[in-house]
Amino acid sequence: MSLSILISNRFIKLLGNISKMLCYPFHWVLPHKRFTIPEYSPAKIHPTNIHKIPKIIWQTNYTNHVSLPVYLNYLFNRLMSLDYEYRYTSTEGRREYLLTSSSQEIVDAYDQLINGASQADLWRLVVLYNEGGLYMDIDAHFIWPLAKIIEPEYEELFLTTKKHMSNYFIAVQKGNKIIKDTIDLVVKNIQTENIGSGVYSLTGPGALNTAIGEREVNHKLYKYICVQGSFTNEYFQYIDKPRGKWTHAKKQDLLRSVQSRALAQEKSKAKTEAN
Repeated sequence: MSLSILISNRFIKLLGNISKMLCYPFHWVLPHKRFTIPEYSPAKIHPTNIHKIPKIIWQTNYTNHVSLPVYLNYLFNRLMSLDYEYRYTSTEGRREYLLTSSSQEIVDAYDQLINGASQADLWRLVVLYNEGGLYMDIDAHFIWPLAKIIEPEYEELFLTTKKHMSNYFIAVQKGNKIIKDTIDLVVKNIQTENIGSGVYSLTGPGALNTAIGEREVNHKLYKYICVQGSFTNEYFQYIDKPRGKWTHAKKQDLLRSVQSRALAQEKSKAKTEAN
């Protein structure tokens, strides 16, 4: 079975990269053409087994009007998850969800976040804790049918890279303790302005790994679950928002309180130099 999955992994990567290359001339000819990812897509096949992890896929992005590669990535994932329902949440929808489904402390922490990736990090944790299901980044894709990745008895499934747990794929029951601990840590990081290395440690995989600590969790290596960047890349994902990826965010532009102080210091410095 493992060999079959690895072969599938290689084949899908090749397929994705070929389609991605063909999309360059498409968007050169039609630079403003966009495709719409639906906010909701029901399961196409009625589930035959009862799973502890709800059969819901959650995704978010700065927009659901996307380039062709991102849309092809979405279609491929739906093909690989026919017995799962799909739910997309917009930037505005994330905050609306938190307002009605989380504490004021979490909402206040969310409102401190400027970077969209950090906002998505906190939202995914809250929605997974409240509702359960599976979250996956918009540029990630399955390499094997989802029904065969998540077993009915699984209460959680985390994805590991070569070095650590990642948060671009998380599947859990509602009320998962690790997710709750991660939420608490992220909120504390925001409240104490513990930015660390940036998005990664403030709200991202660094916070998740710290929350897990030495605990044993059900996990699989990424190449047996899903990978990123085969069908799309930074250019196509942020085609209408250049340099929008979280890796370009500066530390002083992650929290509103920090940004405000940085701007005040710059103004003070400029005034001093002028005098």
